[in-house]
Amino acid sequence: MAKHHSFAESSMPPFLPFGDEALATPVATAPGGRLPSYIQDHRRRLRTRFLEGGAVAMPDYELLELLLFRAIPRQDVKPLARLLLETFGDFNRVVTAPLVRLMQVKGVGEAVALELHIVGAAAQRMMRARVINQPVLSSWDALLDYCHTAMAHRETEQFRILFLDRKNVLIADEEQARGTVDHVPVYPREVVKRALELNASALILVHNHPSGDPTPSDCDVTMTLQVQDACRALNITLHDHLVIGKGREMSFRSQGYL
Repeated sequence: MAKHHSFAESSMPPFLPFGDEALATPVATAPGGRLPSYIQDHRRRLRTRFLEGGAVAMPDYELLELLLFRAIPRQDVKPLARLLLETFGDFNRVVTAPLVRLMQVKGVGEAVALELHIVGAAAQRMMRARVINQPVLSSWDALLDYCHTAMAHRETEQFRILFLDRKNVLIADEEQARGTVDHVPVYPREVVKRALELNASALILVHNHPSGDPTPSDCDVTMTLQVQDACRALNITLHDHLVIGKGREMSFRSQGYL
């Protein structure tokens, strides 16, 4: 795929060590190849604000600017930050967007895409650390946060299984299948087979709806009941099936499907 050069990232290595930045063609540099003072001052102000107050008070486009500083060192990155938000909707959707979709945005090359994906992966890793090996019932909100971080912004359906032990401690979290924008194939026999391999006593099913609406389809309901029947035959408890939308989720248990 050809790279766009409005925010010039030509000749950039695929990975840059911390503290170094991607090489970019300067647009309007000061004498000696330095950044114009107004860009230097802007970057300094943003970094200072972040160090003093953190990200809470910063709008999404400014937080994106901080990320883009490393990948595009010699240009004003505010236009690209705003373009990314216009394209994907919010900060979370930007850092979790597929690489192919990111690279289709004018001005995004390998260095920018990598910086954004590192942040998305780190956020998911941190959220997962809050729930793995923890009792699910006492960390339910953290579990929902993790599911949203991992799945809410995907453009195709993904089916995950959360495996629990006899004390309802989360012992494994695995992706079982990926599908299209509105369907993911799930095989109840494979679900319970993996539960037996992990010596799990209970399960929570999770899948996302890329449309954003977590209302379950008829196929979702049928598949869930099939999994429940397979679990009952082997004395495995199906606690719930969560459907993750954008900004909210639907619980089969709370809606009376289970």
